Amino acid sequence: MALKFVESSKLPTSLGDFVIHGFEDPDTGKEHVALTVGDLTGEAPVLMRVHSECLTGDALHSLRCDCGAQLDEAMRRIAAAGRGVVLYLRQEGRGIGLMNKIRAYRLQDEGADTVEANERLGFGPDLRDYSICEPMLAHLGVRRVRLLTNNPRKVEALEALGIEVVERLPLITGRNPHNARYLATKAGKLGHLMEEGGRWE
Repeated sequence: MALKFVESSKLPTSLGDFVIHGFEDPDTGKEHVALTVGDLTGEAPVLMRVHSECLTGDALHSLRCDCGAQLDEAMRRIAAAGRGVVLYLRQEGRGIGLMNKIRAYRLQDEGADTVEANERLGFGPDLRDYSICEPMLAHLGVRRVRLLTNNPRKVEALEALGIEVVERLPLITGRNPHNARYLATKAGKLGHLMEEGGRWE
C-alpha cells in the first residue's frame, strides 16, 4: 500500500505527552495519525491501540458507544507505560462514514441494533480495513505488539499483515445505560470479548 509520511511533532495532552506522526493515503485521500510515546525500536513488544475514528464518541463524548472512553484509557495506559503507540485510523462508523453513521443512529432510535442498522443501509456489519496499519508500523519500526482491544478480528487482521501480536489486553471501559445494547451486540454479533482477562495464547 502506498502511504506518505508527512511530519511528526510533539503533542502534549491531558492524558500524557505524545509525538504525533501524520500520514496520507494517496489512494483514498484519507489522513491517518500515530501517537507514540518512548522509543519503539527493539525486540520488546510495543503496547498498542488501533483505534478507528469515532467523531461522536471521541470528540463529542457520545454515550451511545464506548469509543471515546476506550481511546482515553488507551492513551492513559500507553503514557503511563512510557512506551507505546495509538494508530488513529480515519474510518468513521466502522467504515461507512459520518453521515451514514447518523442515518444508522436514526434506525437504532427506531429499534434496530448497530449491525441491523448498517445492513438496512446496504453495508456490511464492519467495513474497516486494517491494511493501513502495516506501513504505519513499518515507518515506526514496530513488528511485535501487545494489543489493547476486545476485538479478536483486529488480532487476526494484524497477524495477517505480518505483525506479531504477543498478547491481547482487554479494554473494558465506558459502560453506561445508553450503550448497553450496543455493547451486547458487539459481543453477540461481532465477536468482541468483554471479559477482564485477555492473554492471547
